[in-house]
Amino acid sequence: MSKIDNSTSRSRDFFKVRWLLVLYDFILFAIMGVCMTFLYKRCIKTPSSHKQFLLTLLVIYGVLFVVRFLFTIYRQVWRYGGVESYIRLYFADTFAGVIFYIGERLIAKTHVSFIWLLSIFCVNLLLSLFTRIFYRYLYKSYNLNTRSGRFKYFLLRVATLDKIKADNAEQVAGSLKKINIAIIGAGNTGVALAGELKNISESPYYPVLFVDVNAQKIGRIISGIPVISEKEATPARIAEYEVQEIVFALPHLSENELAELYTRYSSYGVKIKAYDYPLMRNADNSRRMVRELDVEELLFRRQSLLADETTAAYYKGKTVLITGGGGSIGSELCRQLARMEAGNIIILDVYENGAYDIQQELRMKYGSALQVNVEIASVCNRADLKRVFAKYRPQIVLHAAAHKHVPLMEHNCVEAVNNNVFGTLNTVELSEEFGVDRFIMISTDKAVNPTNVMGATKRMCEEIVLTHGRKNGHTQFSATRFGNVLGSNGSVIPLFHRQIANGGPVTITDKRIIRYFMTIPEASQLVLCSGVNARNGELFVLDMGKPVKIIDLAVNMIRLNGLTPGKDIEIVETGLRPGEKLYEELLVKSERLRKTDNEKIFIETDTPISEAQLAEKLDILRKAVDTGDDAAVKAALKQTVETFHDPETVNEAAQRSVEMKDADN
Repeated sequence: MSKIDNSTSRSRDFFKVRWLLVLYDFILFAIMGVCMTFLYKRCIKTPSSHKQFLLTLLVIYGVLFVVRFLFTIYRQVWRYGGVESYIRLYFADTFAGVIFYIGERLIAKTHVSFIWLLSIFCVNLLLSLFTRIFYRYLYKSYNLNTRSGRFKYFLLRVATLDKIKADNAEQVAGSLKKINIAIIGAGNTGVALAGELKNISESPYYPVLFVDVNAQKIGRIISGIPVISEKEATPARIAEYEVQEIVFALPHLSENELAELYTRYSSYGVKIKAYDYPLMRNADNSRRMVRELDVEELLFRRQSLLADETTAAYYKGKTVLITGGGGSIGSELCRQLARMEAGNIIILDVYENGAYDIQQELRMKYGSALQVNVEIASVCNRADLKRVFAKYRPQIVLHAAAHKHVPLMEHNCVEAVNNNVFGTLNTVELSEEFGVDRFIMISTDKAVNPTNVMGATKRMCEEIVLTHGRKNGHTQFSATRFGNVLGSNGSVIPLFHRQIANGGPVTITDKRIIRYFMTIPEASQLVLCSGVNARNGELFVLDMGKPVKIIDLAVNMIRLNGLTPGKDIEIVETGLRPGEKLYEELLVKSERLRKTDNEKIFIETDTPISEAQLAEKLDILRKAVDTGDDAAVKAALKQTVETFHDPETVNEAAQRSVEMKDADN
């Protein structure tokens, strides 16, 4: 670089000096000098000493300015100043003090005492630190949504001669849009959240209140935020602080505690959020964040992680075929198997988009380390299915392909039987033909005393699997029952989300209706665990916990969005749909179950029918399907599935059921 370039660079650096800060430091030093001179006069009576003292002050300021300039103190951006900036200022002033003291003793010999020199430098350093810390405090904590915040902004504008408007118009605009929050929990987590939100100008949230139960904290102030008790946290007090959202910062809440807090604060007409790890089951997320409560938390059901090292070891390196692999359960089975390092995952689905999505997801995450293949085929097409079996020779088959939508299947009985029953039969028989080690079918609680076509077809599927399990051949057969899965295609949760986003109304078929819920990962792990433990021809069921009223689910989801049910969003009953019953039967009935090593998994003591009986039932259904008449197929299902009841009969006695009573408790 040339001399001219060096000169230009130094000139630019010179103009980057914060001259307004230099002026403030000079004013503070002058005020401090006047005070120190007054004190010096009181202590030292010699007039000549007074002049020397004034001269000493001027020289001190000159030395301070030069050293601070060399230490780039006046080029620091103090609104973002951290510990390093303050340490730099401390060392600059210390260095200036040492230089002046040595020079004063060796050259000027004015003989101002050491204690006076130390006092001057220390007082000036304290004042300089105070101005910078106070400026940073004003900058980080002003909020145009509150009175105190607006006053801080006024002081900031005065201090910067109104330059804050031009220099930081974006932050001012952001401050106007900040959401005032109350933090439930003034412990380490809550205080860390408050500090983070106040120090990050881009944050959309601004903490205005802590709520805590610790008597030592109540009534005190933490990080400039008042702490009140739970008793004081009334709707009126929350409104007084203009709180728009409430954030739970209590990482170790039990299910009952979360339910209690949610029930209380959701009635205040504000959004409820949590400060925690997003999707806690995902180990890749290791940083807390303010997030929406998950649906499983809304139901206050903590998911049970059922897969263990034994399960993972069994699937490692195996070739696994998943029918319906692009669906909600099928795609999650693929994810779980990928984590378990399966050797080859074959995704079979008639719906290409779902299969493609999960294939791309796995490829992006695992790359060439995981072998994934997609086959677009229907389980109803035996020739296509046989081609897939012959091509890959799977060791394990997970049969998730099925039509599951209850009202649609009531009007499409031929397709329901053709796909669910005969699609399962094709997959079972080809598994035997190609020597599959294990066949695991996914069933549903709707197969228990079914009141609809879908449930009846799944019961027939169970009978097919259990009867083939009696053969004691090479292939081990089992089926696994569970209830509704949260967020699956066609489930009530996504529907409620869409309806709330559109401003309502939220529709439910009947205010009395109840259902059992579990998460998709939980259901998938159950399937994989039960398949490993199957000995042959076993029907596994899961302890689903307490049933949930759909009306309560709708109310809670509306409140989670900071809205009031019946006021902001209406809840409308539409009437039970064809084939729908008020409750699904409890899967875990102790008198009919055997325990397994896992406390959540049980074995249904179901006696399979004979091969001759199965062949007779399948023949009846096949003839009905050949007619193409939905009514004939439904009649055939009632003939072959002895437990198939009319929904009206079941619903009349619903209030006397154990399941409905459990939901009321």
